[in-house]
Amino acid sequence: MSLSRFLSIITILGFCVFPAVAGAQGMDDAKLTSLVQALAGDNFDETSTAVSGLAKSGAPRAAAILNALSAGDLYVSKADRSVFIGMRDGSDYAATDPLSGAKLPPVPRNAAEKIKVNNRLRRDIAAAIGGLTLMSGDAAERRSAAEAILKNRDPDSIPLLDQALSSEKDAGIKLLMQRTKAAAVLNSSAPDDMKIAAIAEIKSGNGREALGLLTPLAGVKGPVGQAASAAISSINAELEIWNGIQNVIYGLSLGSVLLLAAIGLAITFGVMGVINMAHGEMVMIGAYTTFVVQQIIRTSMPGLSEYSLLLALPAAFLVSGAIGVVIERGIIRFLYGRPLETLLATWGISLVLQQATRSWFGASNVQVGSPSWMSGSFDAGMLTLTWSRLWIIVFALSVFAVLQLVLKKTMLGLRMRAVTQNRRMASSMGIRTPWVDALTFGLGSGIAGIAGVALSQIANVSPNLGQGYIIDSFMVVVFGGVGNLWGTLVGAMSLGIANKFLEPFAGAVLGKILVLVLIILFIQKRPRGLFALKGRAIEA
Repeated sequence: MSLSRFLSIITILGFCVFPAVAGAQGMDDAKLTSLVQALAGDNFDETSTAVSGLAKSGAPRAAAILNALSAGDLYVSKADRSVFIGMRDGSDYAATDPLSGAKLPPVPRNAAEKIKVNNRLRRDIAAAIGGLTLMSGDAAERRSAAEAILKNRDPDSIPLLDQALSSEKDAGIKLLMQRTKAAAVLNSSAPDDMKIAAIAEIKSGNGREALGLLTPLAGVKGPVGQAASAAISSINAELEIWNGIQNVIYGLSLGSVLLLAAIGLAITFGVMGVINMAHGEMVMIGAYTTFVVQQIIRTSMPGLSEYSLLLALPAAFLVSGAIGVVIERGIIRFLYGRPLETLLATWGISLVLQQATRSWFGASNVQVGSPSWMSGSFDAGMLTLTWSRLWIIVFALSVFAVLQLVLKKTMLGLRMRAVTQNRRMASSMGIRTPWVDALTFGLGSGIAGIAGVALSQIANVSPNLGQGYIIDSFMVVVFGGVGNLWGTLVGAMSLGIANKFLEPFAGAVLGKILVLVLIILFIQKRPRGLFALKGRAIEA
């Protein structure tokens, strides 16, 4: 080993054990220069040792130097082995002094070589930069620094964490720093009592993250291993509870989709007794209406892009509803009392609507954008939920509530309920049942169009969009009780939750088959569903 290399290693090791507060007191330029030069060591271990020493020096330019190293912008001259920050400038490097930041003469690209880093060294650099920014005035930088140290779990960062904890005011960041320190303690040679306390601290954090930190200790003999095993058992039990809650929430989300798809069918099927196989195409038309509205807004009124979904709701309702009225007046009114012919006719209509959509928009999926307020996710306990799921649930329940108000508080709703309970008696009282049928079919189709607006955010918008929901919609309506909206709500949510609890054990396809079998068995016992409508005509 050469004398210069030996002295360089001794210098690095000396700075690595130098207290962190020494950075505050400063280092002379010669020592800092030695640390920077040592970054161009003969192997990654020497570079890692130099990274640690530079971080502990507390030099004002330390973070910039380490960032340059991580980004691949740190070079060493082949001639004198001097280190500089370089940016490509033609056939040269625009060189900058790492410590002073002063510009240096350009260095030919063939006269220097990049200081290489590997993945382990990148983690070390991230942790070192984290230690340098723990005391930053920017809360986001302090959080990012603590997260970087948590990934690395470097025991040498414990004094820096103690110093940062003593002055941290943000409760969330302070909690993160405490757990980061606990992870570093577990990775150190600290006494058992300190490690057991660290296990308790980590256990109180995020369950899945805590499992990753504690699992390597489960096989360790002694009190630390026992404490880790007990903590893992407790966390697993807690996670089982959270998994159950997650299945319920995901089931409600799926149930909301089923509710949106089925609620319009519940109206037409319940009031009119029409088996409408084109109901899924009304959903598809609503989704394509959303696409058209977004295209118009993008080209004519880009400032309204965030509100495109809200503007698409009335448009989808009117377009789908109008098409529904035309179908009822043009075809279905001639087929009342002939359910098989109605089924075949509406199936034919569905094929015509699908092909018309393919001819107009093409067979490929179309892109429907999501507003910012429906994007991203949020944490709730140990769950991470997307905003789109939450808004789908809220939207489905809002549509249900508005529809209930229409049926209970409007003249159209009164006439619809009268026709549902006793069509002949309603007709004899002067209610124009043919127009009630048309408006009812239009209302059900319009609600299906609104469902298409929501489904455009979670499903591929294509001519086949509605086909994936028509069978599930009929299952929901029959299970809940034909024509009963409360039954549709309960049925949709029940089937959604049942699917999510069965999927982990049986798989998605077999889970749906099991749900179908259960519904068939249930209908054998209660042919009218959960909530059967009552009325003289119905009971006759």
